Parts: sequence; C-alpha cells; structure tokens
Amino acid sequence: MDTLKAKYRSAVEKVLCDYAEFLGNDDKVQMELVLDGNSDRYLLVETGWDDGYRIYGTLLHLNIIDDKIWIQHDGTEEGVANELVAAGIPKDSIVLGFRTLQERKLTGFAVC
Repeated sequence: MDTLKAKYRSAVEKVLCDYAEFLGNDDKVQMELVLDGNSDRYLLVETGWDDGYRIYGTLLHLNIIDDKIWIQHDGTEEGVANELVAAGIPKDSIVLGFRTLQERKLTGFAVC
C-alpha cells in the first residue's frame, strides 16, 4: 500500500506542478501549490488582485483516500482526471468526488 500511495502522491504532485507552471504567475495573480503529503491533501489556488477586485479560488483540490485519488474540485477545461490517467493512474483508482454517485456510475472512473 505504501508503494501505491507513493506512486499516487508522485503523480498528483507532478500533475499539479505542471498545471501551476503552465498557468504561471503574473504581476496580478499568483498560483499557489498546497502539497500536504502527510494528510494527502493537494490544492492549486490562485490569489491576487485585478483592477481592485480580489482574485481567489481553488482550481484543483485532490485527496488520496485509502487506495483512491479523489478529485474534490476540478476547475480545468480538459479535466485533471485525464492527466492522471496519462500519468499511469488506472481509471478505477480515480474518483470524481465533485460528481454525484449516480453521475459517477456513468463516467468509467471509480464510483465509491
């Protein structure tokens, strides 16, 4: 199990780092990675100010729970689940936690 969790942690961290690098930082908005391997909580958050308006939001929120990667929030266009599959994570090990149980049954990903 520890080897499996290490593989999942590595894949999640790489995918989030790739997103953070791709989106980058500018003078107004910064991308912040929160990588908590002890609790298996991973977030990509944007923060900043633009023309007097506060910019703050979680783009990605993932957890590793038992032997599954739970995607709690996905604010990407393509879907982070596809990136995880491309990184070698089996679809039956990824739970789309932001979808209802009924919707999950139709996705090809884990149901839980």
